[in-house]
Formats: sequence, C-alpha cells, structure tokens
Amino acid sequence: MARTALFVIDIQADLAQNPRTEIPYAARIRDVGAAVLSKARIAIDNELGRGLGANLSIIIVQHHETPENGSLVRGSKPWELVFKPRNETERIVEKTTRDTFESNQQLADQLKAEGIEEIVAIGIQSECCVQSTCEGALAAGFKVVLLQGAHSTYDMGSRKAEEIEREVEEKLRKEGAEIIPWDTWQP
Repeated sequence: MARTALFVIDIQADLAQNPRTEIPYAARIRDVGAAVLSKARIAIDNELGRGLGANLSIIIVQHHETPENGSLVRGSKPWELVFKPRNETERIVEKTTRDTFESNQQLADQLKAEGIEEIVAIGIQSECCVQSTCEGALAAGFKVVLLQGAHSTYDMGSRKAEEIEREVEEKLRKEGAEIIPWDTWQP
C-alpha cells in the first residue's frame, strides 16, 4: 500500500520563535504546523490502534550550518526545533543544503523501501528549503503535495512573504507538485 511522509521542514527557533529573527508569519506557521501535526498524529494513532500499519510517517527536517554561514549551528538555541518527535515513529533528518534529498543521498531509497510514494511538505523558508526539498522529492520520483498556508518566508525588499509563498506554489505546481490548502489535507 502506498504510504505518505509528512516533511516538517526547518521550523526552528531562530526562524519561528525568536521575535528578533523570526519570519513575519511565524505565529501562523507555529499554529498551522501544530494543527497539521496533530491531524497526522491522530491518523497514525487511529491506524495503529486498529492494529494496522501506519500509512503516514512524520519526518522533521532540521537544518544546520557553520557559524560563518548562519545562526543554525548544531546544539545552539537558534538551531532547536519548534516541533520535536513525540516518539520513535517520528524521526529527525538533518541537512546542510536546501534540498533534504541532496543532503541525504540515501533518503529517497530508504523512503521508497518503506513504501512511501508521496511527500507532503510544510515549513520555512518557502523559496529556499521548502522549494528545494519539494523539487528534490519530485526529481526522486515522489508525488509532492505542498500545503498552502503551512509554509512561509521572510519579506524580501518590496516583495512580501505572502507574495513569495504564492510564487513558490505556482513554480512547484508547474513542476508537477499539487498545492492544496493546509486545512483540507486529510492524512
């Protein structure tokens, strides 16, 4: 049976919990992220409670960089995850590049071996790690679903974060991803 992996991408303290450095829509991403994770966890618990294998895996992606390249230094407060795995069924995948699959060369094969055919993505930053990871998943042959309203970024010059979100969604749609409102996603 085809399985899905929910990728929670780079929702880390510096980007989503520090008022001095967080993205403009950090509160939305925290709230929506909590709602999406709750929905996913309930679905997993329901399947396991019925003695079934879970059709959904949760993968929490954590970016880390060197002090020369940014604030997300392994072990530092800015690097910490906003959403942590609740048990051994959820895993952290670390990365050092924008594309989670590029940073983890065996990840696509591991997921496929687990029966995963679809990647559902939420996270930060839309035009960086979210877009690159979605493109990496598409290149690896996965179906990709980006949850609208569940990803965001910083304002850039005259371009507002919401405008960048829409641009990324349109780009990914043209590349083959499905874009759906976060609150309509059913795990």
